[in-house]
Amino acid sequence: MKTAKEGAADRFDMGDMDTFPKILRHNALLWSDDIAMREKEFGIWSEFSWLDYHNRVKWLSLTLRDLGIEAETTIALLGDNRPEWVWGEVAAHALCCFSLGIYQDSLHEEVAYLLNRSNAQVVIAEDEEQCDKLLELGDQIPSVKYIVYCDPRGMRKYDDPRLINIEDIYKSGQQLDKQHPRAYDELVDAGKADNIAIYCTTSGTTSKPKIVLLQGSKFIDHCCSYLRADPRMPGDNYVSVLPLPWIMEQVYAVGQALIARQIVNFVEEQETMMADLREIGPSFVLLAPRVWEGILADVQARMMDSTPLKKKLFEFAMKRAETALAQGKRSTLADILLMKALRDRLGFSFLKSAATGGAAMGPDTFKFFQSIGVPLRQLYGQTEMCGAYTIHHQDDVDYDSVGVAFDTAELQVINTDSEGVGEVIAKTVGMFNGYLGDQAAFDEDVKEGWMHTGDAGYFKPSGHLVVIDRIKDLAKTSHGIQYSPQYIENKLKFSSFIGEAVILGKDKPFLSAILCIRFSIVSKWAEQQGLAFTNYTNLSTLPEVYQQLTKEVEIVNQSLPDAQKINKFILLYKELDADDGELTRTRKVRRGVIAEKYADIIESLYSDKSHVDIDTVITFQDGSQSRIQTQLKVATVIESSAATQSSISQRRAS
Repeated sequence: MKTAKEGAADRFDMGDMDTFPKILRHNALLWSDDIAMREKEFGIWSEFSWLDYHNRVKWLSLTLRDLGIEAETTIALLGDNRPEWVWGEVAAHALCCFSLGIYQDSLHEEVAYLLNRSNAQVVIAEDEEQCDKLLELGDQIPSVKYIVYCDPRGMRKYDDPRLINIEDIYKSGQQLDKQHPRAYDELVDAGKADNIAIYCTTSGTTSKPKIVLLQGSKFIDHCCSYLRADPRMPGDNYVSVLPLPWIMEQVYAVGQALIARQIVNFVEEQETMMADLREIGPSFVLLAPRVWEGILADVQARMMDSTPLKKKLFEFAMKRAETALAQGKRSTLADILLMKALRDRLGFSFLKSAATGGAAMGPDTFKFFQSIGVPLRQLYGQTEMCGAYTIHHQDDVDYDSVGVAFDTAELQVINTDSEGVGEVIAKTVGMFNGYLGDQAAFDEDVKEGWMHTGDAGYFKPSGHLVVIDRIKDLAKTSHGIQYSPQYIENKLKFSSFIGEAVILGKDKPFLSAILCIRFSIVSKWAEQQGLAFTNYTNLSTLPEVYQQLTKEVEIVNQSLPDAQKINKFILLYKELDADDGELTRTRKVRRGVIAEKYADIIESLYSDKSHVDIDTVITFQDGSQSRIQTQLKVATVIESSAATQSSISQRRAS
């Protein structure tokens, strides 16, 4: 058996350790006392060694098998990131079962759909909240035989026979292990390289998510490719904050952690993420663009509260850092004045590498973090390909691109236009085996071994891949001007005042936008201005807020060609929400839903109306409802829309 050799060129090659349970067993045998995980609870970090990790998986596997769970059964995991989630997944693979992660904020309908689609028999649920969802579904989830809960608080009042405390599972597993000491090893040894191990959901930007079938050994090989492109060392710290059902968190918190023996740290709450992150001082972080944008907005908000002297120092240091970065250098003076302290404040002092993926990040946001000394890199990939298969190399970061391919990935851009833009297609060692129960969709996406991503992109002379937008989202105005909504939206979201943006203009005479204010920032700004407001809806309608947002849009317009400038915008009365179907669980905009749901608002942007009346009911996550009656102003940024379009038409004609 080939084992990992620190420093060797082939370190990230697992040989015949072709399943997660085999790698875990290997780690527990050789490095039993080394820390594998930490979890913060009640303000205290609890540590789990590789032997602890291995034992929990073993006890869970043995008990589930004793309960009658057979190979090729689906075991679902529902809840926030915590060690039991990962232990449950690896236990599923030890039983030659399929693991299926479900986002912890999924609504009842989504949970029922995925459980029924996958025919899940076991659900490992985090706490009372998640168990409530399952129990309220009743006979809508007939395949579920067992609900294993991890947190016993509030569970005494239930008497459903499907409920089992995970601690009871462990006790039973210990007894079974004593009775049959070789039983677990036999289970692990029976695992085969070509077994389907992971059911992973797609983002579902246009419809309900598909369930992707991923092979265990392919997943491991793909993680090894990633590690060769961006290496880790045993004992490196990773903080797990993105949802575990997402493919990239699977790569980091499960696959790479097992292969490279990273320590995975689980924060106490999403609200304490930044404080917990600072306590750990991670070596690596993976954050979604919306999280990076939120961190940037927080920095900008703090500067709003600073003294004039501190503001001037900040601006001076940022200019020095940006100038040095443009020359491929670092400014020592900027580092002394600001950057070192800022990185420490954010918990990024010990970062060796940082990444973002899942959606596009605007170049301005990317450049900001590079300027302050965060070694941020962009990733690109799909769930169907085991996640990312491109990355920037440490000394070759390009803000407009998503980097270059891993050593086991191939990329092409086909059906290119005169500027070299076409559809990105790819094949990798981690290629999926199909969609659950949907062969037609697989045949549509995979042709002659190549995954057709549906993304528009091109290669730079340097070999870097630039991804522009989804092909179906690229649009033209009624004047024939092509634009990328995503590109403009990312520019808008660089503003700390703008939380979300949706660009409109397909088959219309000009571009307009639906904007959502970033409440945490705008509310702070409003307080400083002495403005009175009661809630999000009220704040977003204030004339002063519209004036400030108009300035933000005008700044973005200065960086856009005339034909792609935003002429009008409206501030939405609520934040876009995944629970309302407006965003995917990974925060991608569902444009079809937006177009249908806000048709009256969109119509007002392309009419002579100065406002639109809103009378609607919104439903909160706890099921309660609230009626909203308000009037949204249509803000005009460019007054002479007709003259502008006439000018564009004349230029096109000439």
